[in-house]
Amino acid sequence: MKPLAITLGDAAGIGPEIILKAYRDAPEALRGCFVAGDAAVLRRAAPWVGGAELTLIQAPQEALASAPRTVPVLQVAALDGEAPVGRISAAAGRLAGRCVTWAARAALRDEIAGLVTAPLHKEALSVAGTPYAAFPGHTELLQAEAAAFLGRSVDDLPVRMMLANEELRTVLVSIHLSLRAALDAVTHDNVLQTLRITHGALQRLLGRPPCIAVAGLNPHAGEGGLFGREEIEVIAPAIARALVEGLDVSGPHAPDTVFMRARRGEFDVVVAMYHDQGLIPVKYLGVEKGVNVTLGLPLVRTSPDHGTAFDIAGTGQADASSLIEAVRMARRLTLGG
Repeated sequence: MKPLAITLGDAAGIGPEIILKAYRDAPEALRGCFVAGDAAVLRRAAPWVGGAELTLIQAPQEALASAPRTVPVLQVAALDGEAPVGRISAAAGRLAGRCVTWAARAALRDEIAGLVTAPLHKEALSVAGTPYAAFPGHTELLQAEAAAFLGRSVDDLPVRMMLANEELRTVLVSIHLSLRAALDAVTHDNVLQTLRITHGALQRLLGRPPCIAVAGLNPHAGEGGLFGREEIEVIAPAIARALVEGLDVSGPHAPDTVFMRARRGEFDVVVAMYHDQGLIPVKYLGVEKGVNVTLGLPLVRTSPDHGTAFDIAGTGQADASSLIEAVRMARRLTLGG
């Protein structure tokens, strides 16, 4: 078994404290994991969670022999400036970016099983400077690292976001785009590509072909063209092509009911047309159990279903449940289901 890396996230957010809480509260789930980050940041967070025992390691493999509830830390980067708790800072953005970059490259070299990313702050990443300012978030940064490693263009390595909990899974056609730009991204090729990526990833996770439902873009899935023709002209033809390829796909379904049907067990996953359409239903069910999985990468990456929570950072109130679930999901993916 290879170790899993947990990246530090934004040093000014709740990432460091939920990492420490996860090791404290779920030692079995965290066995074989290590923190790719900065020990000084974790030491700063230790009093917020009642203390923590850190162990500095020199190589990822050492994490496999660490004692339960001890936090193995591989020092891969350090703060190069101030990072006040609960505030956006360039130093925290750079540190978060460096930790993710290190872990991605280690996973691509097959030195670790995969990575679980604690939350970073998109604005902090934006002010962090080159190269991190070019990426809206984790997904795009990881996509760029993987494409460079494979010697391919980013366009030749399409990725998708899946958000999942025990009740519902949803995959997005587009990720971090404005709503206007996301509408333009609803194309035949993008929808079909999403279906192919979803089928492959869920087949590996479930051990069988998944039953995929496709949400429409418009109210009532367009109502036969009365409320828009994207379903007729774009989405339905992509579904038809996927059926020819042997995928178990249906739709387009009315987006205001398809998630409820999936939650009842009619479908394994829902493909949604844009970010909020797909993520609101999952997050409404509880962010404490939600997991973000990046599909299409040549590495395993999961993350909690929440952000940096600057408003409660440093108070010890943050819930580590979603991070623990992300670790469990990452291990399932590395083991093939």
